[in-house]
Parts: sequence; structure tokens; C-alpha cells
Amino acid sequence: MNLDASIARACELISEAGSKGAQLLAFPEAFLPGYPFWSRYLGPIQSMKFTKELIKQSVLVGSYATDMIGQAACSANMHVVIGINERVDNASGTLFNTNLFFGPDGRILGRHRKLVPTYSEKLVWAYGDGEGLRVYATDLGRVGSLMCGENANSLARFVLIAEGEQIHIANYFCLPKADPAGINIAKDIEIRSAAHAFEGKVFNIVSSLVINRSTIEYFDDSSDIRELLSSGTHGHTAIYGPTGYIIAGPMEGDVEGILYADIDLEDAILPKLRHDIAGSYNRFDIMQLTVTRSRHRAVTDFPAGYGSQPLGSVTCGAKLHSDGYTAIDQTSPAITTGETTIKS
Repeated sequence: MNLDASIARACELISEAGSKGAQLLAFPEAFLPGYPFWSRYLGPIQSMKFTKELIKQSVLVGSYATDMIGQAACSANMHVVIGINERVDNASGTLFNTNLFFGPDGRILGRHRKLVPTYSEKLVWAYGDGEGLRVYATDLGRVGSLMCGENANSLARFVLIAEGEQIHIANYFCLPKADPAGINIAKDIEIRSAAHAFEGKVFNIVSSLVINRSTIEYFDDSSDIRELLSSGTHGHTAIYGPTGYIIAGPMEGDVEGILYADIDLEDAILPKLRHDIAGSYNRFDIMQLTVTRSRHRAVTDFPAGYGSQPLGSVTCGAKLHSDGYTAIDQTSPAITTGETTIKS
């Protein structure tokens, strides 16, 4: 919950990983400036003051915060995927759970906003959009990412597999061992991670948070949460190969550190010959998936003079353009989305 200190820590870790020869570094979910544990353990009214502070400490993409991470990635000549609490400049009460992708030149390749905040997270984060549900082509391979519970969403995972994903980043929060729901999140992460690696024949880099002393002490006036968080960490950090087996790790519990592995993308070729679910091992004449890739917009601009002609009794439709803008078409009684046409 201290953005500047979190950025400094992230830059230290980027530098450390770069000095060890790493070409890609994956951070946990919501690393900047931290995960909102209060949304799980406090009621909405009690949570408000913490969420307000999180908004003040959150990241605006294109600000000094992302500039510093980009500079660190450039200095280390490394690709970086990092989880952030993202605020937007036109909606001061809105946050997204976002993964940012940086290239080795320090530039932002893209971002993915968590599509559906999980359970109590809905008190903090807004629903994401499909703009960043994609794979990014890099000189290391085709890299995609999903956050936490999204890795249990078969459709979201298939989108990335179908785009030729070779390296998957799955970043997670963690839970205290005394979590009242009794969930062993480490085991959940292990199951999801192996499944995606095996089904997609991808390398799955899994990065999980740790509950450390600064997290516990932040809740100085909420002793119940402090007691819960002090019970130890359930988390799981590991790297999986395209057969679904772990090739590095796991690191679990209260261990902090960086996990390293060398990977060879050719190791996925033979497994793909058995089950290439984005290719020969599927029936797209029977089953298809449609994706809408437009960013959330509060206002849609239309050209000057638009709408000046009366519609009368003309049958109208609408077309969804690739940039996400919707325009009325007075001549075509159809709605077009991607390759699908629905007659009105």
C-alpha cells in the first residue's frame, strides 16, 4: 500500500533477475501496490477507507510509475509482466486488476484487465474488457497472461491457446492458512497450472504473492485481520512445462524469492502432435468461440452532422466496428460483430 516503495522493490527485483540472465520476469497479481485483503475479511462499510487509500496509491498507465518499471526493464534488457491496481484518469472511483506487459526496450506492449473480479474482489475492482485478452508476439515467443481465477475460465484460456500462446503467465494472490473458507489456494493453483500447461502445450510461469510483515502491520486497527494474516501463507510459485509437469519449483508458504528455469519452445512440438486443440485436434465446423475486443468507453463520438436526417420508417441496424465504436447503419438491417452477422 505504498506505491513508491513497491515500485522501488519491483525495480530491485528486475535488476536482480536481469543480472542472473533472465529474459522474462513475471510478478504476482496486484504487486503494485498490493492485494486488497480487506475486501475478503471486512464488510463493505469497513472496507471503504482501505479502498480509498488503494485508489490513491494505484497506478495510472503512462505515468511516472510505469515509466520507472519500463526503465528498469530496459536497463535489464528483459521482458516484464507485472500485476498492478490500475486507475483511469476519467473515473476516479474505478480500479482494474491489470497485468502490464513490458518489452526489453522498456515500452508497454499491452495490458490485460481481469475480466471478472472473483467473489469479494468485486467490491474493489471493476470488470475488465476484451481489449487485452490476447497473445503478444515477442522475440522469446508468443506470451499471454491471465490472473488468478481467470486461469479456471476455460473460454478465456482457449482464446490464448487459439492465438498460438507458447508462454503463459499465471499470476496469483495468496491466502492465509487460517482463511475461514478453508481453501488451500496452493493446491488450487497447482491444479489449474498443470491443466493449462498440458491442455495448451505451453510453458506456464506461475507467480504467487506472499503475506509478509508489512502486509500484516498495515492493518494496525483491525486485529482480526492481523491474526488471520499472521497464520502463514498458502501460495504456489512454479514453472510448468508443456507436458503439465513442474520444471522449476515449487516455492510455497512464506518463502520469498525468484524462481529460474531455462525453457526450449521446441519441447512443445511433440506434445502438440498428440493434442493440438487450436488446430488438428479440434472441430471448428462444430464448435467456435467469438471474442469482442473493445475497450470500455464512457462516451462514443460520432462525426459532425451525424443523425441530422430523420429516420422515418427506415429499418435500421447497427454495426460494431473494430475500434469498438457503434454506428447506426440506415441501409443494412443487420448487426455485424466480427465474422458473425445477426439479422434484425
